[in-house]
Amino acid sequence: MPRKSPYDMNLSSDERLSLESMARRYTSPYCDVIRAKIVLLADEGFPNDLIASKLDTPRQIVSKWRKRFALARLPGLESQPRGGRPARFSPQRRRPS
Repeated sequence: MPRKSPYDMNLSSDERLSLESMARRYTSPYCDVIRAKIVLLADEGFPNDLIASKLDTPRQIVSKWRKRFALARLPGLESQPRGGRPARFSPQRRRPS
């Protein structure tokens, strides 16, 4: 039996417009579009399992973004720095071939 998420969305009209625009934007990165769609579907009351199957993503990803949005709203959907060793080489231009 699926559990009900403790994080309810309750989007404001401005947040809904912003997320709908982000979800429709053709040039947006794929991860931003998926995050926006997750929140929009969660606001409609769909459980995490159903959202995951509709968007073909793991349930854990849906749960993660639902929680981050509930705690930090729109800024919570932005990417955060990743862990790991810093880059060894600085980015540089390619030499012309």
